[in-house]
This record gives sequence, structure tokens and C-alpha cells, in this order.
Amino acid sequence: MAQMMTVAIVDDEPDMRESISQWLSLSGFQTESYASAEDALKVIGPDWPGVVISDIRMPGMDGMAFLKRLMGQDSGLPVIMITGHGDVPMAVEAMRLGAMDFMEKPFNPDRMTELAKKATQARRITLDNRALRRDLSEGQQVMSKLMGASPAMDRLREDILDLGQADGHVLIDGETGTGKTLVAHALHAVGPRASRKFVPVSCAAYSDEALATRLFGPVEDGLPAVEEARGGTLCLEDIDALSEPLQARLLAFIADQGQPAETRIIAISNARGEGRRAEDSLRPDLFYRLSALKITLPPLRQRGEDILSLFTRMTEQFADEYGCEPPQVTAQEAAQLLQAPWPGNVRQLINVAERAVLQNRRGSGSIASLLMADGDDSQTADATTTEGKPLKEYVESFEKMLLDNTMRRHKGSISAVMDELCLPRRTLNEKMAKYGLSRGDYL
Repeated sequence: MAQMMTVAIVDDEPDMRESISQWLSLSGFQTESYASAEDALKVIGPDWPGVVISDIRMPGMDGMAFLKRLMGQDSGLPVIMITGHGDVPMAVEAMRLGAMDFMEKPFNPDRMTELAKKATQARRITLDNRALRRDLSEGQQVMSKLMGASPAMDRLREDILDLGQADGHVLIDGETGTGKTLVAHALHAVGPRASRKFVPVSCAAYSDEALATRLFGPVEDGLPAVEEARGGTLCLEDIDALSEPLQARLLAFIADQGQPAETRIIAISNARGEGRRAEDSLRPDLFYRLSALKITLPPLRQRGEDILSLFTRMTEQFADEYGCEPPQVTAQEAAQLLQAPWPGNVRQLINVAERAVLQNRRGSGSIASLLMADGDDSQTADATTTEGKPLKEYVESFEKMLLDNTMRRHKGSISAVMDELCLPRRTLNEKMAKYGLSRGDYL
């Protein structure tokens, strides 16, 4: 539903305010009246959902000064000026300063209605475009956090863009630490509901009674989640923890919405990788409702060279935070990172990266010891082994990481990279082209 536009009438003469307001109200407009520019400025700010009709000659702040203030805070706000016969040159100057148009007293009511209609339409388009730009910007920011160049991540980003535009409910599953909540945010941010609310609720964080209240009410302060998310997205984390009675209530809520659903539900399951599945925890009719669209996040161990690029980015960020140099990864350590099983996935990698930076600052420890410390006692002996990969894959992953790190450290200086790695210019160019590295990214 389009946002209702308001016409603000600013005039120090009560009769004039009342007559304009009455006529526009009869013409279907929503109006607000203000006796002074100062009073109007208390209400009208940037992105205000309406237009302004203002007299030019007013005591205190006159119409010209008022116009300049309005244009200074929102140059896209349509302002229509009311002028006496002798003030036409002043009205022309007002249009040069940003006013949309002017009406000369005594004015034709039909012309006033036509100008108000034109102004509100223009304002609606301006605000819609601003909201769209904000939504796109937010979507791009969220998507940029889904780092990685592996085929698995390329497919994930494509799935998010496709499913984000759909109306159906979505089930997200994957191992712990793979970024399911971030994907839920991305689905919302790239879709048509991006300007509406995203309401996350952890089903495992409440008792059954408290969760029923949080979801369906009554809530003492505010709205229950199903009302708060109306028209937007309700994100149910740990959907597997939902009890049978609450599953029935959720199913009834979904059924009552009809098709297409007014509120989209994104359910997050943490069952995968723990010997069970979401369909084992949910009643079949609810599971099939929620899993009409489904995304399964790839585990880190299946993302190849993403492991090294993510580890490098994380160590650089933590090094900046702690005011020290990031650790330099050796070929042996790169192989260990690639071979690690990563049961905690990206979340575990972030923890290891932070501890590696702290170790490096103290000048002690190794990445292998950190990986082994993250496994339980039964896994310590082979904590850095997983599915085998061809030697060529290990070599290429390490080579790309080494080139990337060296280019970053030298801020794109080709000669410095050539000297450090003892590479001729042609070989360096070939390897950068092979791994999709561009000097411009490091300048």
C-alpha cells in the first residue's frame, strides 16, 4: 500500500489556513496546518512524507527563509508558495531557490488541487527511490559479508538472489557456524520486503510459555513477533526447538495468511550435522510449509581456497584491532588449514584467526597447535586431517594466498612483489591472471 502523503499548510492567517485545508480535505488530501514556519519546522524534517504549501509574507521567519531551511535539509521536498500580486518576482526567485511552483492570490482552488496532486506524486516517487537505494545498499552490504570465491559460495549467493525475490517461506539449514543467520538477513535485504521489519526470534532462548508470548502475545510492552513482523520477515532461529503445541499455532498462523503470505517466515534449523534433520523435529505439515524453498549452507571444509582467503582477511582485521602485524602463514600451515575438518566452520575459523594474531604478537605458538586445541581429545591426533585433495590444489591455494598477501603488504607495488618472491614480471603477470588477482584491488 502506498504511503499516505500529507499537505502541510503554513500561513499566519487562520482563515487562509482553514479554507485551504477544507478544500484539500474535500479533494481527498490529508492536511496539517501551522501558524508559523517555526512551528512547521518542528515537524517537517528530511524524508518527511508530504509536501508544503507556504505563504511568502509571514511574521518571524518569512516564506523565503522557510524555503531555504527546507531545501537545506531536504532538497527533494516539493514546496508551493502563496504570493500576493506584488510578490510575483519574489515567487520567481523562490522557484530558483528550489520551490516547485507558486500560486498568486486570489488563487483558483482547482489549480491548487492540481498542484497538490502533482507535488504529492513527485514526493512519493522521490521517497520510493530513496528507500530503494537504501534497500539496495543494505543488500549489497549484507551480501559482501558472504565472502568467498569457491563454487559453493557462488551458488549460495545466486540462491540468495533468486529466493530473495520469491514470496514463499524459506528453511535454512547447515552445520553450526556456517552463517545461517547472516544468510537470513541477506534473503530479507535483497527482497521486496527489505524496507519492512526483520524480526529475529530464537526458539531455543525461551521457555515454552515465554516463547508463546513472544510469538503470539499478549505482550505487555510492544507487539508480539507475528504482529511486529507483519508485512516483513519473521526469522525463527533454532526452529527445531519449537514444541508440538507451538508448531500447531505457527502452522495455523501460516494457514490464516493465505497466498501470497503477508509475512514471510525464514526458519533456521541447526539439526544438520548432529545426527538428525529438521524433518525429524518438525511435524510434516509444518516442515513442508516452511521448506517450500530451502537453502543448505556449505561446510567450510568443502570451500577449498576460501579457507585461506578467509583466514587471511580475519587475521588482518584482528591485527588492526590489536595493533600488531598479522602472522605469515607458511606452506605447511596453509596445508594444515586446508586439511582441517573445521567442525565449527567459519565461526571456528574466526576464533582460530584471532588466537593466531595474539600468539604472533607474543612471538609463540603455531597454527597447528590452535587447530588441535579446537578438537576434543579423541580427535587430537588427526585434528588436521580430512578428505584428501590433489597436491596440485594445495599448491595452487597456497600460491594464490601468498601472492594475495604479498600484494596487500606492498599495496600493489609490482616491483616490490617481484623482488620479495623472486619472480620475473611475466611470470608474476601470468600467475595473477590465473588466480584472478588485479593490481588495482591493492592500490
